[in-house]
Amino acid sequence: MNKPFIISVDDDPNVLKVIELDLRKRYGELFRVFSLNSGNAAMEHIKSLQERSEQIALFVIDQRMPQMSGVEFLAKARMVYPAAKRVLLTAYADTEAAMSAINQVGLDYYLLKPWSPPEEKLYPVLDDLLRDWLGVMYPPGERNFGAPTDLFT
Repeated sequence: MNKPFIISVDDDPNVLKVIELDLRKRYGELFRVFSLNSGNAAMEHIKSLQERSEQIALFVIDQRMPQMSGVEFLAKARMVYPAAKRVLLTAYADTEAAMSAINQVGLDYYLLKPWSPPEEKLYPVLDDLLRDWLGVMYPPGERNFGAPTDLFT
């Protein structure tokens, strides 16, 4: 079985590069990390993943993007991958949108930019979400893509 995906989306190339590096550093051995620069491109990509029966464990999506906000993307993505965990990246000014997204799109968490240092502000949140996702999707003993039972300890 192939490793599940973590998908990140941000229209700012500098932010996208940083989040991709942070995700690969921590999760690259157990998950395939894929980053895209728009909600539309990400929707096309996740539909192609669904057609190939690939799993997505986590979406990490920026709220402020042209053409499609992070909340709009997560609402659409939820229809394709309802079990995937959903994290919204926001600026302080967008916390109201993030709060409404908790109910609207089943948001699991929102993180304020910047999330530095990731060891304190990013990884603890994502570790918990990914542990939870793995526990539901691949109970211990059923993980055949290399994920240990004591994930991220």
